Amino acid sequence: MKWNWQQKDWPRFTYKKGSLEELELLFLKRSGILIGIQRHLQEEDKNTLKVELICDEALKTSAIEGDYLDRASLQSSIRRHFGLGTDNRRIPPAEQGIAEMMVDLYETHDQALTHQSLFSWHRKLNKGRKDLENIGAYRTDPFPMQVVSGYAHNPKIHFEAPPSKRVRLEMNQFTQWFNASAQETALPALTRAGLAHLYFVSIHPFEDGNGRIARALAEKALSQSLGQPTLIALAQMIETHRKLYYNALEQNNRSMEVTPWLLYFGRTILDAMTTTQKRIEFLIEKTKFYERLSGQMNERQAQVVARLFKEGVAGFKGGLSADKYIHITKTSKATATRDLHDLVGKGALTKTGELKHTRYYLNINF
Repeated sequence: MKWNWQQKDWPRFTYKKGSLEELELLFLKRSGILIGIQRHLQEEDKNTLKVELICDEALKTSAIEGDYLDRASLQSSIRRHFGLGTDNRRIPPAEQGIAEMMVDLYETHDQALTHQSLFSWHRKLNKGRKDLENIGAYRTDPFPMQVVSGYAHNPKIHFEAPPSKRVRLEMNQFTQWFNASAQETALPALTRAGLAHLYFVSIHPFEDGNGRIARALAEKALSQSLGQPTLIALAQMIETHRKLYYNALEQNNRSMEVTPWLLYFGRTILDAMTTTQKRIEFLIEKTKFYERLSGQMNERQAQVVARLFKEGVAGFKGGLSADKYIHITKTSKATATRDLHDLVGKGALTKTGELKHTRYYLNINF
């Protein structure tokens, strides 16, 4: 059976618009909610959210491809790019490069897509690498570009991309389509983002980094539809269900009818928006919490509360125990028990369980 780019109607993807209408309406509704609640954030919290979401997306989009980066280095690099205070640590090339790419995506979301902007992303993404022949340029290898798994003597071919000699022509068409679909033909947001991702990875124009750039293009498409950076946890949601993501791509790379892919991708974006909304509400509740407890916590209590907030929406796995309190503060069991009882009494923490099963959680609503 032929790959999608070998079909006679390539690259004219088809899909059932009616199947996507409900998702598109939900996207607009949730976008309005996200934009609205962000207005309640203080400037410091807005910067925190921006840095953390960009950092998480950089980490997760790399993890999808099996590259695991250092969070502290990424955060430091991103903060530097935005002119925010940070430490003076040395940033490894991989972390520096993906940070530069993600910040560029954020800052240039409204600009037209060009070959040069894609080449720039590719150079940033592969900063410090010596194993690629073409960095900041489309692939030129005469051998087939294949996505394979299994053993060398009996590989399973999941996809084969167009030959290198066709890439420039294909990318001319892709960039023209991407820019036109934002203005002249104005595709709905989820539809355009999903098509952009699938269309790009079907061409697979670079030696490496195609998945990361495809996900960046989907975010660029969403940002252009809203007129501002989306800052949603798309890569985080994909990485959480990575097998489902790859299965959806493989099931939609042999046909020009791509409704199943667009439904999968649209639902993934909506789930990512829900995750982002929870993080924003968490930051708002954090501000309220500190206003409510201002001047009421001792140094040990403040240290533990700050540590709990640092864990984010998920919090400590299994909750905060007295042993964890002792470990963080280096205090005695009696002092820890007294501090925790005091925090519960002041409404800072809630308590569940008894004796060794006692656990504490931040008393916030989000």
